[in-house]
Amino acid sequence: MVLGVDWLPACFIVHGSFVTTPPLAIANPFAGVDHGVALWFHAHLTPAFVSVLRGITEFGSSGWIGIVLGLAVLFFIYKRWWPSLIILIVAVPGGMLLNEWVKLLVHRHRPFVDGWFVDWSGYSFASGHTIGATLLYGQLALFLIPIIKNRRGRVLLFSAASVVIVLVGFSRIALGAHYLTDVLGGMFFGMMWLTLCVFVARPFRRVTVVVADVLPEAEPALVPISISVEAGTVPLASASMI
Repeated sequence: MVLGVDWLPACFIVHGSFVTTPPLAIANPFAGVDHGVALWFHAHLTPAFVSVLRGITEFGSSGWIGIVLGLAVLFFIYKRWWPSLIILIVAVPGGMLLNEWVKLLVHRHRPFVDGWFVDWSGYSFASGHTIGATLLYGQLALFLIPIIKNRRGRVLLFSAASVVIVLVGFSRIALGAHYLTDVLGGMFFGMMWLTLCVFVARPFRRVTVVVADVLPEAEPALVPISISVEAGTVPLASASMI
């Protein structure tokens, strides 16, 4: 840390004859806040608090996201919602893969790597749990909100998705897995990626809706029915003339 600012190295990392991904030199103007928040939570962790936090953080884990994503994919295939299926696959797994690339590029180390409640590996920026929760619950909310006709129901769904995302991010900070800016960065990148996916996919969804609207509705077919006239009966036209 120089002058209260974290400077990440701008050189290549060399291991023997192999050159790994070069880190990105970034000045973190919030380094003091990051370290202060991380140290405060680290000093106040208790076994009970950690148990609660670990339960919350699972809602952003790759295992849980894989389960929910798999169920959503099966449902969309059953409903034949192909555009929504493509958007879901590109938005959630695609965004999480991009975040892994960002981690390698930025190369920021985690707040704590050893201790009572610390068992983290990998790099810190941006938070993978946070961006995963933002992508999954944000995308599901975008799918479900247009279906809900009640305004209160839409607000409730949006609020529930937001609360889950914030809780996952909070758990990552409190557990010492990420800095505050790691979590905020994960939320920001997740929202930007969702916005990009929705913007790119909008023309395809519009074409699907237009094609469905212009299809002619089926009209009842006129089928001739033969009527036998028994002897002694008078046709209606002849009866009206009498």
